Amino acid sequence: MKLRFLVFCLVLAMINLSARAQDNPSAVNAPSGDQINVGSGDVGLYVNPVGIHITNSKADTGPFAFLGANTTSRMFCGATFGGYVNFIHAPKFDAGIDFRDTIVTGNNANLNSFLVGGRILPKPIAEKFKPYLQASVGVGSSKPPTSPIHLNRLEFGIYGGLDYTLAKHVDFRAFEVGYGAVSTVNSGDFGGTTTFPSSRLLTVSSGLVFRVP
Repeated sequence: MKLRFLVFCLVLAMINLSARAQDNPSAVNAPSGDQINVGSGDVGLYVNPVGIHITNSKADTGPFAFLGANTTSRMFCGATFGGYVNFIHAPKFDAGIDFRDTIVTGNNANLNSFLVGGRILPKPIAEKFKPYLQASVGVGSSKPPTSPIHLNRLEFGIYGGLDYTLAKHVDFRAFEVGYGAVSTVNSGDFGGTTTFPSSRLLTVSSGLVFRVP
């Protein structure tokens, strides 16, 4: 909770700083046209359904197996709650930050991922198509199907997607795919003799993005 509160404060501070920079001519680099500001449509909020295919290279046979005993892959489903702020504007791209909380479940196990990352958006290939790429890092909290114990570990992810403008303040997220890794809870964490590598996460998502004026 402390981490999420700090991130929220950071986002508010960046928006305030960017708003000041927008009124300050010195924030504009004349030769390149680069700007640091937050304008109309630079802030977006989304709640999207998500599916994550989680795989382990080694099966866990103990009582705290995250994917289930003797199982090396499983599909988890849930939702992603998040938002972004674009505050760097250059002739060929825009850039900013994305923060998200993803909650998925499968076979009575669950994974809660809180991630913060940098995003870059090449200038649209067409008027309404907006591709993006981002790299995120944060905390993944996993719970096995047989116990209420949660284990928090470092998580990272790389994501790419395409938003399509439907209306003035609404985009359709045609797709987002991602690849990441996190060390999920396993029997080796509780007195087991076997160590397990990080789980691999293949993410697919789609939905709506609401852009704040």
